[in-house]
Amino acid sequence: MKLYFSIDMEGMPGTYNWDHEKTNRPAVKKAMYDHVADVIEAIRESRHNDDITEIVIADSHSAGDSLDYDITALDERIYLISGGPRPQYMMPMLDSSYSHVFLLGYHASTGTIRANMDHSYSNSRFQKIWINDIPMSEALINAAYAGYLGVPVSLVSGDLALHDQLLASDAMPWLEFITTKEAHSKFSAKNYPRNLVRKAVFTAINKTLSKDNIPLYTLESPYKLTIELHSTSMADQACMMPYVKRLDGRTIEYADPDYGIIFEAIMAIATLASTVSI
Repeated sequence: MKLYFSIDMEGMPGTYNWDHEKTNRPAVKKAMYDHVADVIEAIRESRHNDDITEIVIADSHSAGDSLDYDITALDERIYLISGGPRPQYMMPMLDSSYSHVFLLGYHASTGTIRANMDHSYSNSRFQKIWINDIPMSEALINAAYAGYLGVPVSLVSGDLALHDQLLASDAMPWLEFITTKEAHSKFSAKNYPRNLVRKAVFTAINKTLSKDNIPLYTLESPYKLTIELHSTSMADQACMMPYVKRLDGRTIEYADPDYGIIFEAIMAIATLASTVSI
């Protein structure tokens, strides 16, 4: 059994806003390390530990430099993907050989009320993202990519707002979810006690690794990606990509029958939009 972790920052226990990274980045990195280390320890103590042959961790927050290489010393099966820019941004090197995907430290979609650091792929460029007219969070976008490859997302950790989004009947109600905090506002959070989150990790890991036939989160082809950008100038730049359709001043559309292309198109559009100011 091979496990794949995609790691973000905003839903990690102990974090609360992006300025926190600027004023005390070591504390943010430690919060991320501690949460991942708890997951690893829970795996090692589970009755399924001997079934696991490889654990790949994709450091997927921002530039991919939040998790130190020391994490690999926790277990000889751990491989760490760091750095960027890179293909498949938050899900690099994932393939159909994996049995489970865990999304750790994830957050709610942009515009969600009382969600800590809510955004979808780019807070500074994207106002909203839809695929097939469904409002998408990073968790759903990435889960659909895993599903496209035939791999289930079976466990997620993040804030209460994301819990409510993902466990809805039209999302991924089969998930084991570890709630790490409650948002008071976008940049303020009531973080849950470390030991309480840790206990939830151990419970969730045991349940997750005991499950068979976990559903895949998939969307129906052909796929229609719709993005509302923050400004008309950003939409101007996005339209430099072939086959992008302009819907209005700030909204663009891109369609393809292959979800892998749609997945890569999101970051391509984000990169184009980053070359101009509002």
